[in-house]
Amino acid sequence: MSTDNLISDPESRVRALVVDDEASITQLIAMALRYEGWEVETASNAAEALELVSSFKPDVAVFDIMLPDMDGLQLLTRTREAGALFPVLFLTALDAVEDRVTGLTAGGDDYVVKPFSLEELLARLRGLVRRARMGATGGPAAILQVGDLVLNEDSYEVERGGEIITLTSTEYELLRYLMRNVGRVLSKAQILDRVWAYDFKGKPTVVELYISYLRKKIDTGRPTMIHTVRGAGYMLKPAV
Repeated sequence: MSTDNLISDPESRVRALVVDDEASITQLIAMALRYEGWEVETASNAAEALELVSSFKPDVAVFDIMLPDMDGLQLLTRTREAGALFPVLFLTALDAVEDRVTGLTAGGDDYVVKPFSLEELLARLRGLVRRARMGATGGPAAILQVGDLVLNEDSYEVERGGEIITLTSTEYELLRYLMRNVGRVLSKAQILDRVWAYDFKGKPTVVELYISYLRKKIDTGRPTMIHTVRGAGYMLKPAV
């Protein structure tokens, strides 16, 4: 798994792609990101976005869930199929928790509900880029191994029992945190602070969601490594 698809040049300015069919929203976000010193491209539909994914090679993206030609979830699937692993934040006007969960389980890294705070959106994008770049430039090669689960901090590769496991940047950071604390119970608050690096407004359900998603990739069909400690948090330990 190459980190080239995640952060193409860690020393360059951040490149952000903003996709929304509401021009006022794309212009607002683009203006704020350019003020941050980022390079920004915008698209009003999925077709334009897919072209920019190829030509612009963004480091991070904002996808609106509701687009005129395909929804943001389908757009994300298309970008992942093309091998682009940059983190994606979803914009959604949908209030149902199930709709937000769908976006994250589809491989997205975060979401913001409209109407949103521009300051909060910027903070979340900074967090996504920071985590992605930590994964791509983590210093000397380091191998974390717990049982048959192996994480290479240099190549960003994860495998279990010799089988490569593809993770989004947030899933990777969560797994790395669990592996660096093998055998230790980590509370939802600790995980939020370390992995998301901001206050998730008292909604730790995002941790439950990502633990569930990691379990599907790490534990399905294999002896369990990720455990829930009722009332305390989560722990990763070697399979028995």
